[in-house]
Amino acid sequence: MKRIWAPWRMEYITGSLRTEDSKCFLCIDGADDEKALVVERDRNAFIVMNRYPYSNGHLMVVPVRHVGSLEDLSDEELLGMMRLVRRAVSVLKKVMNAQGLNIGINMGKAAGAGLEEHIHIHIVPRWVGDTNFMPVFGETRVISEHLLETYGRLKEGFAEQIL
Repeated sequence: MKRIWAPWRMEYITGSLRTEDSKCFLCIDGADDEKALVVERDRNAFIVMNRYPYSNGHLMVVPVRHVGSLEDLSDEELLGMMRLVRRAVSVLKKVMNAQGLNIGINMGKAAGAGLEEHIHIHIVPRWVGDTNFMPVFGETRVISEHLLETYGRLKEGFAEQIL
């Protein structure tokens, strides 16, 4: 039997990422952005690493306000999110050497939204030949770098990036 080590998943399994007063794991108040894996923040939105990434550097752009639909975002929130998407694209290309990116929003359960109550934009870096037999036959994704190492590299990249 083969094992893939993913110790960060235990926080998800035990629910220890949630606070007493918050049932939404994307309602991150900014008190401890490093623990939450937030790499960038502004007044209306922030960028957080996905703890269960499809690939190294998988990010999510999230409005600060708890809102579930695109239609309910204010123009200022929507513009802030798209500005952060642009920054994330630039940083992922530079820091992760991404050759391509999948950017998308899953709205509604039928569209695959794992969390319908707090809208967010996924940004998944891609590379030529980055997929293999593991997801197809083993129903397993291989993430080759520890989340905290990727966090450090991305955090530094955002600090250096000026748009």
